[in-house]
Amino acid sequence: MEVSSKETRIQQDTSGIVIKIVAYIFITLFTLACLIPFIIVISTSFTSESYIIKHGYQLIPRQFTVFAYKLIAADPQYLIGSYVVTILNTLIGTTVGLFLIAMTGYALQRPDFPYRNTISFYIYFTTLFSGGLVPYYLLVTQVLHLKDNYLAILLPSLMSPWLIILMKNFMKSIPHSITESAKIDGAGDFTIFVRIILPMAKPALATVGLFLALGYWNEWYNAMLFLSSSVKYVPLQLFLYNVVSKADFIRNSAAAANVPPQDIPMESMKMATAVAATGPIILVYPFVQKYFIKGITVGAVKG
Repeated sequence: MEVSSKETRIQQDTSGIVIKIVAYIFITLFTLACLIPFIIVISTSFTSESYIIKHGYQLIPRQFTVFAYKLIAADPQYLIGSYVVTILNTLIGTTVGLFLIAMTGYALQRPDFPYRNTISFYIYFTTLFSGGLVPYYLLVTQVLHLKDNYLAILLPSLMSPWLIILMKNFMKSIPHSITESAKIDGAGDFTIFVRIILPMAKPALATVGLFLALGYWNEWYNAMLFLSSSVKYVPLQLFLYNVVSKADFIRNSAAAANVPPQDIPMESMKMATAVAATGPIILVYPFVQKYFIKGITVGAVKG
């Protein structure tokens, strides 16, 4: 009997070790599959255009060059200005938007708020229909008078119906009895929200904040619509888009004039713009990763 139990225990231990090895191998392969594209992008940004045309993309740059980055930073004043505009826009928009979305989500889940279902329906209804580009442009330029104003790229992204629903459903996981007990102790609604609810909603705040930050960091469409050439500094994404567009135009003109295309680093410049655009925002993710999964799963179930 003891021999059979020992054999069973050994078989269980062996099967557990095998499962762990397979799991680690799978995770390693999956990580490499996610990491290799980023390595190729960085490598290509430091590779000469002629080598890319002849041999394609490589994991390690064979003919090392920083020419693409020199073209992007040809006018460092505008590059730095674009970074400043994007960073300020991201910080202000994420902070204000996160506070407004948290207040909205908290109010809509309160069972003592009489119009919560009606307002929730109107918020959800806006995800089904859109007024279109022309009414949107006229609203911003003719009604709000935000043409060539940075508020035109700040205000439209402050609140999102999907993020409000996400925050609302997370707030439901916080017992309402906590709010009632705080009211008995004499705390007001705003005090309860700031001092009790917000500290308990850190996973949702980190998740929603990450989505807001990514949206503001990648903003270029509203800037293209509402910021004309009279604005000195534009967001980073639009600045890089203009750089690539100018390089593409020069390359097409050079081809018409029988100039070798490898003299214009089009492919390496595209990869260099990707590195310049995504590098800083990637550094933010590790700080909110531990909250991200919890926040996205708890708030994902619609109520």
